Amino acid sequence: MSVRAAILTILLCLAGSRLFPADDQLQPLRGNCTIAPSTMHDRVRYEFTHGGCDNDYGNRNDCHESNSDVPISEFAGLALADLEREGAHLEARIVAEAGTITCSGTVHDLTLTGDLTFVPDPAFVERMSQLGFSGFDSSKLEAYALFHIETSWVKSLQAAGISGMTVDKLISLRIFKVTPEFVHDMASLGYPDLGADKLTAFRIHGVNADEVKQIRALGYNPSADELIQMRIFHVTPDFIERMRNRGFNNLTIAKLVQIRIFNLAN
Repeated sequence: MSVRAAILTILLCLAGSRLFPADDQLQPLRGNCTIAPSTMHDRVRYEFTHGGCDNDYGNRNDCHESNSDVPISEFAGLALADLEREGAHLEARIVAEAGTITCSGTVHDLTLTGDLTFVPDPAFVERMSQLGFSGFDSSKLEAYALFHIETSWVKSLQAAGISGMTVDKLISLRIFKVTPEFVHDMASLGYPDLGADKLTAFRIHGVNADEVKQIRALGYNPSADELIQMRIFHVTPDFIERMRNRGFNNLTIAKLVQIRIFNLAN
């Protein structure tokens, strides 16, 4: 999934999550679905919609859409060969700790088209509550199911000492692959106690341990915000070396960033 698609998915998930009365929070969701072969090997592309997504003239505020290319193994009860069975009635399921997503329909032109149902799991909500997370509704839980956000992973992030985690930010942390190993790598390089927002920003912009070590070896000690700036404006170890080869040996990070911004290196 591209960064743009992932961010759009986050926004759609959050937009689809509204405050419901307690008795309505965990009602099943129903909508439409399609599953078709992807252009990538052993993958399929799904599209799930709820609400007024097909309403071109009315209020689309209740529209909730999600789509992605995923391995065929994500779906229980579905094989790529099944999508070649014209007219076959199939039921494909994503079974996750947060609940079960079911696409049930008929195959036509290599595409399974039918009815979408998401059934949330109240036991998952209770386990998350014990970990300090509340405020779930069915739309949010469906996002958790799509991204396989599980209590064991949440516990591992808590054990790693990540601050500022919320029900919404867990989705971003999952999409951008923030792991305990990444947290520990950054801590060992002098960036302990990074919050959820900063860690997500590191992942979005590609801050990585190897490059940080190279930057440190060149005599720099950038802050977390400077590391993000350096990635955004492509201030790489190679770029720093090129500047030094031209005689600029004492440039600060701020000056290096300015050189990139104003394209002064040419």
